[in-house]
Amino acid sequence: MNTIKCQILLKAVELGSITRAAEDMGYTQSAVSRSIADLEREWDVTLLTRNKDGVVLTAQGESLLPDIQSLCNAQRTLETQVSALHGLTRGTLRVGTFTSVSIHWLPGIMKEFLALYPGIRFDLVSKWEFAEVEELVRRGQVDCGFLALPAGDALETAFLRRDRLLAVLPPDHPLAGAECYPAARFAQDPYIRIHEHWDMEFSRIFQDEGLRPNIQYTVNDDFAILAMVEQGLGISILPEMVVRGSQRNVTAIPLERPRYREIGLAVRRGGPVSPLIRRFRDFTLQWLESSL
Repeated sequence: MNTIKCQILLKAVELGSITRAAEDMGYTQSAVSRSIADLEREWDVTLLTRNKDGVVLTAQGESLLPDIQSLCNAQRTLETQVSALHGLTRGTLRVGTFTSVSIHWLPGIMKEFLALYPGIRFDLVSKWEFAEVEELVRRGQVDCGFLALPAGDALETAFLRRDRLLAVLPPDHPLAGAECYPAARFAQDPYIRIHEHWDMEFSRIFQDEGLRPNIQYTVNDDFAILAMVEQGLGISILPEMVVRGSQRNVTAIPLERPRYREIGLAVRRGGPVSPLIRRFRDFTLQWLESSL
């Protein structure tokens, strides 16, 4: 079986769009549509439902999805093992990641890694939630993933870096020049929070402090928060990694009680770890030590 067609199908399902799958994989839209149509004809099933928002799996497609994923995973495992025989001169590394790592770490890591191993190809899958990255690793849809620690027992993790959580204030806020932001002020200042599905680490701060923030806005994007803070609409909490790379005119100061998120790199526990994955993990640790 030609697994390329299956990989195209999985990419269309992941992105929810034929057009976006074509752009991501470097194919034309017609080639992606034709590949999926070929699978439907060969298997005599309807795999996708097309609508105005994109594509979704049919019930038949859902039932076949685990086997399609297993087939593609086996193909990639074989390719990785073959690349090991060639001294990491070829192969594909699938990496799960989230926005701030994608912006601040991965470009530098990839540039230097590819200078050493130019035949390696990266396939990046970016998610908003750490739990989504964890699920990708657990299912074998990516070879490794950047996420917040601790992770589930099904994963083996390597600690990478502590990322400090900061109070983000408009530049004219009365506490903009303070050494830290008092916890009690969260109940007074208008608070802009990230969507509740993604703010577990921040909600835990308020639970520990025994206070309820004065929530005025809920958004689903860190960079939208920065733009709103810049306009004086409120204050928020964001990781230092997000704030550091922003061009927004905001002030970030430590919390009254220092808080951090721990970032790690995870692989599936119990399975074989290929030489390519081990090398990337070791290289990432070395890069962080020397570059940050």
